[in-house]
Order: sequence, then C-alpha cells, then structure tokens
Amino acid sequence: MKFNFFLPLALLSFSNLLPAELRTPSVIGENMVLQQKHENPIWGWAEEGEQISVSIAGQTHKAKAGKSGYWKVTLAPMDASAKAKTLSIKGKSSSLIYSNVLVGEVWLCSGQSNMGWALGNSDDADLETMTANYPDLRLISVPQVGTQKPQKDFKGQWESTTPEIAKQFSAVGYLFGRRLHLALGVPVGLIDNAWGGSACEAWIPRDRLNATPVAKPYMQLWKETEENYDAEAAQGKYEAQKAKWTEQAKKAQAAGKPRPRAPRAPRNPLTGQHRPANLYNGVLKPIIGYGIKGAIWYQGESNSGRGHAYREVFPLMIETWRRDWNQGDFSFYWVQLADFMNEDEEPMDNNWPELREAQTLTLDKLKNVGEAVIIDVGEGRDIHPRNKQIVANRLVRNALAMDYAIKVPHQSPRYKSMETKDGKAILAFDHVGTGLYTFDVREPVGFAICGKDKKFVWAKAKLVGKDKVEVWAEGIDQPVAVRYAWSNNPVCNLYSKTGSVTLPATPFRTDDFPMVTNGK
Repeated sequence: MKFNFFLPLALLSFSNLLPAELRTPSVIGENMVLQQKHENPIWGWAEEGEQISVSIAGQTHKAKAGKSGYWKVTLAPMDASAKAKTLSIKGKSSSLIYSNVLVGEVWLCSGQSNMGWALGNSDDADLETMTANYPDLRLISVPQVGTQKPQKDFKGQWESTTPEIAKQFSAVGYLFGRRLHLALGVPVGLIDNAWGGSACEAWIPRDRLNATPVAKPYMQLWKETEENYDAEAAQGKYEAQKAKWTEQAKKAQAAGKPRPRAPRAPRNPLTGQHRPANLYNGVLKPIIGYGIKGAIWYQGESNSGRGHAYREVFPLMIETWRRDWNQGDFSFYWVQLADFMNEDEEPMDNNWPELREAQTLTLDKLKNVGEAVIIDVGEGRDIHPRNKQIVANRLVRNALAMDYAIKVPHQSPRYKSMETKDGKAILAFDHVGTGLYTFDVREPVGFAICGKDKKFVWAKAKLVGKDKVEVWAEGIDQPVAVRYAWSNNPVCNLYSKTGSVTLPATPFRTDDFPMVTNGK
C-alpha cells in the first residue's frame, strides 16, 4: 500500500524536475506575417535560466528565461518581403524552426458577430470563395474563451488563404485584407478574435471599468450576477426540463402531432461574452504585444442600450489596448452601426442613433482613428447585413489614406455648423469631396426639425452650393434643432461625391437634448 501510494508522488516530484519545454505562443509560428518596419517582439517559455537564441534574416538576438520560464527578444525592423524566411529559436537542448515567415502588414479584426460573420455566409459567397487563392495573405483565428484569468496562449495556427480557409474566416476581415494585399503588393496577416454578441465592457480590464463612473451600473449588474448565479442549479433545471420534453415529444409523435420546442441548454454567463474583462483576458491578452499595424472593429449592437456610457467606454477600450500593446497609438478603425429594425413613421428618440453618435464622437477624442459609415447597407429584418464588401471597402479607405498615403476619399460628410435665416436652418458640412450629392431623388431626405417645443417633425430640404443643406418645415418659424438619419432604420440619401466615389453622410443631431440611454 505504501508503494502504491507514494509512487505517484514520486513521479510527480520527478516530473517537476524535468526541463520545461521550449515553446512559443500560437500567434508565433509557421506561416506568420511579421509587421514591416517594426521592432517585432518574439516571446515564449523555456526552463528558468535557459539561454535562448532567436535568428531570422541575418539577425540574431539572445535572451535568458526568467521566472516562470518566460523569455522575450525584439527583432530589428525589416522591410516587407514575400520571400519566405525562417525563424530559428534555439535553447539549451532543443530548438524550434518556423518556416515560410513573411514580412508585411498585420491587422487585428475584432468586435462582435458582424466582424466574425464568415465569408461563406456573405453576399456572393460562391464567387468570393472560389477566387480566394492568396498564398501571401495569411489568416489566424483565436478560439472563444471567456475568463477572468488572463490567458497566455490559444489553440490556432497561421494559414495561407485558400477557398476553404477563407470561407470560414471573417468576411469583413478577409475582404479588408485582400484589398490591402492587392493595393500595396505586400504580404498581409490578419488576426480574427471577434465574438458574436460581445459587449464592449468584456474587452476591457475590470480595474479600468471600475475607475469609470458611467460603467458603474453595468459593473453593479455583473457583481450581482457573479454573486447569485448557480451554474449547477441552472444545469439541473435544464436536465429536468429536457426529461419532461422527451416524454412530451414521445407522446406527440405517437399521436401524430408536432413535437413541442426543445428547451435550450443554459449558457453560463460567467464564461460568456458579456462579463466585464472576459474577452480581454480570454481572446485579446494572448496576442497583446504581437506586432500589428492597426485594428478594425465592428461592434456596438450589444451596447446599443448604453449609448451614453459608450461615449466613454469605447474610447477607454481603445486607449487601454494601445497602452497594453506598448507600440504607440496604432491605427484603429471601426464600423458605425448599420440601419436596422422598422422605419419610424414619425421622428422619435431611439437607442441606436445614440450609439452611432457615441461612435462618431470618438473621432474627436483620439488620434489615428477612423469610422466607416454604413447607414445605407443594413437590412431592417436582420442585424447582420450580408453586404460585407461595402463595409470592408469603407474601412480600407481609411487605412489606405491614413496609413499608406494613398489618395482615396475616406471620410464621410460630417455636420459642421448651423445658422437660421427666414425660418430655415442652413447646415454646413465638412468632408464633402467635390460636393454633396443625393441618391435616388434630387431632394435630400432623412431630416427632422423642431422649434422651441422640442417636438421634431419631418423636414423638407435642398442642397445649397457645395457643402450646405437648407432645412425647413411648415409650421416651424423659428428652428431650434435639426437631426439627420436619427432613427434605428432611417430613410436617408445624403452623400459626398468625388468622381465615382460616394460616401454616406454621418448621422447627426445639432441639439444636446437629454439622451434616452443616459444612466443606463
């Protein structure tokens, strides 16, 4: 008995004396793309105190594994190259050889389901996938792990783009990356860590959220959930419901009747995509520090009821990512929420326009940011617009213009100022290209106006010169405020026009009336 009892302990003690395996995280490996002209960190784990040597393209760097075996070196900047390189990592008694490494542009593709939406489920999926053969466009996806414990690694690998690989990858990410790859003529690497339905707060560390007053209601809600949720009880309830349903289904089948709807298995909110910091720790932390050019982001639907708080929470998220990445204010471009749900018969306050406004205001708070307005792309009955090509095109315009000095129109018109004259409001706009333009009909539509009573009515409008719109309504002699595309699913048609390129005007309001999402 003594022998049987102590042998496992002896084996365990012996295993603890074995040298730690030399390894790197999954984001570093075969087929990866390193960011050009950037000091790329390469890191991993080995036996504590072990000397590590890292070599690539004629440069060699050395490091010593510290406590917990962690080591890191920083590669000298390299120019973009489609010529395959080999990254060699050597330790005391083992080595890693990663081949087919390229140098080019690396972008993170993040957000919720509209970013995660697969190419194979998007418009023209058959044509897009059958032509997706790009050996120098490399893709890697991070599995969905929601946790309060910071993760060091994930299960995944870099792969060259083929039809089968592209079909499963983020449509917006792939289409964005393909445009960059073809326009720049350099390798492109894309990292997808989007998670459908995710809340912005889940992408931010708790300490940062706790220090942000507008996030307090959400944090309090989650404190109560964390204290009260019983995963075992929820599972037990489900098993009981399932057993009852099984009996009902048998009886229905015997009677020739339709089966009742089966109960849904419970989702543990503690490991889901809404809990504060869960995604920061689970799907972002493992890649923080990897050399990137920037990030593209498509999220906001899950925060639409908290538009007022999003004014601070969203910039906080970007600032936190930049701080923790430690490579300066890298570029960050996002997609504004599309049109969705029913059209309003009369002007009214809604959640979605307030979230869109919060997204737009972030343009004025941070450096190196951009917005893709897609108020003309949505589908009223589906929160997932299938036309991801337009979304990607408007994102990539920001990158081409702001990161790669390619002169393409990239900014949607934005409201600049308002003056009133003879019972009319005259609105001026920035970023109008060669001039404002209306789609489908000659008159601008989508405007609402109010007087001192603050009751908005639909307005008439007309273009005035290159950058102005005149707005008025019968019965309003003294206009106080104007709104444009201010609803969940607005009917609107104002664009800028530069040659054949048209970009939709950014939804806006001239007033600062109380928000319906204030305090939520």
